[in-house]
Amino acid sequence: MRLLRTLSLAIGSWCALGLTTPHAADFHSVAPRYAIMYDAPTKKGRKLHIALANTPVEVLFTSGDWVRVRNSTGDLSWMSSDSLHPRRTLVVEVDEATVRASENESAPVVFTAERWVVLDLAEPIRSGWIKVRHRDGETGFIKASEVWGD
Repeated sequence: MRLLRTLSLAIGSWCALGLTTPHAADFHSVAPRYAIMYDAPTKKGRKLHIALANTPVEVLFTSGDWVRVRNSTGDLSWMSSDSLHPRRTLVVEVDEATVRASENESAPVVFTAERWVVLDLAEPIRSGWIKVRHRDGETGFIKASEVWGD
């Protein structure tokens, strides 16, 4: 009972601060321009870096007009929520990823993508393969283990 009361107080304090947490991994991308990443949820905070347009980020929680995010390298920062776009993107994490015509190792190669290339999520994720779209319009399937943002 004591543990339950402590947990309730902690959750109540969290909510009173206006912080909410997503129920599952909540991925978005940086809006079509760029986003300034801060060390605190205020424009008076220290500017850490700039995230380029379409970069995928994982939203950890929200505080008012600010979101705490994690990037593909694990860095944490704050950004204005109006710098988020609901569009889902993925970033290649291996030196060179092969995108295939179907969800199969022996399927023909459509294209390859080098580390840090950003791809659009073309369909909801269903298996160990993800259907992606390159900005030039080519689509295919990539192994989930080769990208971040899923």
